[in-house]
Amino acid sequence: MQSQHFIDGQWTAADRWTDSLDPANGELIGRFADGGEAEAEAAVAAAARAFNDPQWAQNPRLRQQLLLEWAAGLTARQEQLAQLLTRENGKALAQSRGEIGGAISEILYYAGLARHNPGHMLEVAPGEFSSMLREPAGVAGLIIPWNAPAVLLVRALAPAIAAGCTVVIKPAPQTALFNAAMLEPLFALPGLPAGAVNLFTESGHAGAAHLVASPRVDVLSFTGSTATGQRIMRDCAATMKKLSLELGGKSCCLVFEDADIAAIAPKLAAAATIISGQQCTAARRVLVHASRFAEMKTALSAALGRIRLGNGLDPATNMGPLIDWQSRDNVERRIGEALDSCDEVLLAGGRPQGELGNGAFLAPSLIAHRDSSAFFCQEEIFGPLLVLESFEDEAEAVARANHTEFGLSASVWTGQGARAWRVARALRNGTVWLNDHNKLFAEAETGGYRKSGLGRLHGVDALLDFSELKHIYQNVGTLG
Repeated sequence: MQSQHFIDGQWTAADRWTDSLDPANGELIGRFADGGEAEAEAAVAAAARAFNDPQWAQNPRLRQQLLLEWAAGLTARQEQLAQLLTRENGKALAQSRGEIGGAISEILYYAGLARHNPGHMLEVAPGEFSSMLREPAGVAGLIIPWNAPAVLLVRALAPAIAAGCTVVIKPAPQTALFNAAMLEPLFALPGLPAGAVNLFTESGHAGAAHLVASPRVDVLSFTGSTATGQRIMRDCAATMKKLSLELGGKSCCLVFEDADIAAIAPKLAAAATIISGQQCTAARRVLVHASRFAEMKTALSAALGRIRLGNGLDPATNMGPLIDWQSRDNVERRIGEALDSCDEVLLAGGRPQGELGNGAFLAPSLIAHRDSSAFFCQEEIFGPLLVLESFEDEAEAVARANHTEFGLSASVWTGQGARAWRVARALRNGTVWLNDHNKLFAEAETGGYRKSGLGRLHGVDALLDFSELKHIYQNVGTLG
């Protein structure tokens, strides 16, 4: 496979190429065009020209039709895309299929909203009218991560298009081939104006840095680590562009004494190992009532031990490799430090032996610890590590869960409805699931408190990240 840049309505040749490798076995999948600042600058210039044409920014019916046609093009090649996603990202094929389906659903959702982004009007005094008009913010730069490159592309691109922005997309190098394949049906549509949506790929960071610093980019949407998000905020200060940031998380699962431990443990294991633990909302800490702590130790150790590692294309695989070998090494090192310093090691994962040893695999690890200020309770370790903690009552459970600089997501597990809502209300998180975890979909906004980010994606509020609110006043007088 081979993917190029798409700038100003044309696939462009590349001077440099970089290989894309299957993290399960190191096999060559293909090559992507390796650009940088020059490609980013050309893409931004094309997007700025396209935004000045009212036939895009002021034409919601065209934008809706293109979103609908893009969704139809993706539907026709769903399985092909799922296979490529698994090969380039490593995740289990069932997860890839679900992600492609979710991305198509989200495109359809924003196709509906493309023709409904209303403002409002009020009469502030006799004959004096104030109109609030929501209009597109301008050129949007989208920096897309590798862990869920279908949904995380669509949840930024679809609302940006629906709002009327023109777009420059910079995908992660680990999934550059997949993102190009996702966008190909959109780029092939004859109704897409040149420059309205652009793509450039790179193995470095120079192009992304240009999107952050350029005064011609009006919105910057980024999903990734908190440390990178903080650097983006600093570098955007000079231009004061709008920011949409979904950053790190350290999701807590609060399990109360009335919960069915045997039934919940496999669900928590799945929540902790989704995308090999490389999802910002993945379960990281499990807080269990002291009366059920010993039972949870046994049940969760067994559930994690049953997670089957393997190539994501194998139907029997529950968990594939990490995204690449460098990430595997970094995560393995931090997990090793956690195993050395925790109160109790319940399951030590590590690298598998045999054929899987050639891939970027890590088996899940489970530890128990009392002090919630430990680095492995506070730091987002982007891999399959789960920490068990105990609590005595609701107040301690909430205090422990809120003892973090993040605030992306959490879950509450109890049969008492009033308690579930009471605890959810007290948690400082953008999303709280009741008796479930990792349920994300187009209609419900996602985002975090504190260092988990700014703004919201998914849902109606995602349009706000790509819109400006304009106040238009007129005194028309009154009759007589």
